Amino acid sequence: MSNPAKPATLWAWRHPQPEKVAGRCIGRTDVAVPARRATRWARRIQKAARRHGLAKVVHTSPLQRCASVGRYLRRWGWTHLQMPALLELDFGTWDGLPWRDIPQNHIDQWCEAFATHAPGGGEALQSLLARAAAWTPVSHNAVLVAHAGWMLARRWAHDHPQQAPQQAAQWPASPPYGTLWRLP
Repeated sequence: MSNPAKPATLWAWRHPQPEKVAGRCIGRTDVAVPARRATRWARRIQKAARRHGLAKVVHTSPLQRCASVGRYLRRWGWTHLQMPALLELDFGTWDGLPWRDIPQNHIDQWCEAFATHAPGGGEALQSLLARAAAWTPVSHNAVLVAHAGWMLARRWAHDHPQQAPQQAAQWPASPPYGTLWRLP
C-alpha cells in the first residue's frame, strides 16, 4: 500500500520500440516487440529496482509492447499487473493506418479541437488525461512499462491540472523508446 504522507513516484519506462510501426498511427494496435528488446528492458528495470529499493511489482497495459516486458519480469519473480487504465489513446478507425492514408481534413479537425475531438471516433485526449490522472498504483514508487501518450498525459495532468491543451502545438513530443520518467 502507498504511504499517504508521501506522494507516490511512478517509475515509468516507455516500452521498447515495436516492429513495423514507422509512419503508422499506433494507439491500441497490438504490435510486437522483439523478444531481445523486451528482455533488455526487463533487465534494465530489474537493475534499477534493485539499486533504488523498488517493489518487485510491474504495472503494464495489456498491449504486448508493454506486457512482454512484464512477462519477463514475472518469470524472474516479479508480480505483473496488466491494467487497462494504462492503455494508449484509442485512435478508433485510424489505429494501425499509415498516417498518409488518413485524410488531412480529419487530422485538421482533430488539431482544431485537440482535447475534445475523438480521432477516428476513438478516444478524446481529455479522456486519456482523466484516466492517466486518476490511476493509482498498488505500491509506493511503482514501476510501469508505459505508452508515450499515457506518460505525456500523466505529466500534463500533474503540471496543468484542470487545463487540457487547446491546440495540438501545445502537446509535447513523445519521449524516446526506453526513456525513464519519474512521474508524480
